[in-house]
Amino acid sequence: MRKLLRKIDAQATSDGDGVKIHRIGGRAMNQVLNPFLMLDEINSDDASDYIGGFPKHPHRGFETITYMKAGRMRHRDHMGNEGVINPGDVQWMTAGKGVIHSEMPEQGSGLLHGFQVWLNLPSAEKMRPAAYQEIRSADIPELIVDCSAKVRAIAGQVDVGDRQLTGPLPERSTRPTLLDVELRSHANLELKFNPDHAALVYVYRGATNSLQVTQLGLFSKGDTLELNAGGSGSSLLILSGRSIGEPIVQHGPFVMNTTDQIEQAVRDYQRNQFV
Repeated sequence: MRKLLRKIDAQATSDGDGVKIHRIGGRAMNQVLNPFLMLDEINSDDASDYIGGFPKHPHRGFETITYMKAGRMRHRDHMGNEGVINPGDVQWMTAGKGVIHSEMPEQGSGLLHGFQVWLNLPSAEKMRPAAYQEIRSADIPELIVDCSAKVRAIAGQVDVGDRQLTGPLPERSTRPTLLDVELRSHANLELKFNPDHAALVYVYRGATNSLQVTQLGLFSKGDTLELNAGGSGSSLLILSGRSIGEPIVQHGPFVMNTTDQIEQAVRDYQRNQFV
């Protein structure tokens, strides 16, 4: 069984044009979350908390994964990609050498609930060409377990009892697993995936026997992750991947391996040579 090693509370903050979020990230968390860099959650039915969105901005050196639970967001980037992600949809973007994009709410009222995860790239891939992919909710495999749990496999492969789910994305070098799990009151569930990689469990609704809402648990390597929901049930994002044993230097939207590479990214952006 995987063991709970550490609990981390998400911090309330804002980003973009005043969008209110809960965040787990920052330089102190880079090696803890490795190969992931950050997890943001937007969850509000007050339009003033999200209406400003995330106007045009750059990224270099990593991948972003946006997953919507409620509401709609529109993506535009310098490559000409444009699309709206709806509830249950995923946007997977490889910034690589450079992306300039915007993410804006496609609504003026109502609930907006979603996540953005930053996934690091190894040094050999940081300057690869940028890429963008949308995954519709209907293309994400899911499994109902004994009417007490639902598992969605966004990326990676997971065994649930005698059933196996495989996410729709081609495997990356970081071998990411990304699962969305919903548990009814007092439900128990065992999942098996990536036994040689640590696991991150973020609670976004309810609680488990060890984690509260907006809290992330770092679990050890192991064959089996056991989840036990509290009385009000629980909804969780589960992340796992191959740790990257390289230095991490982050400056805002740029994540590289050295300070010189960060300074080059800033110069490229200022001189309109970024993409």
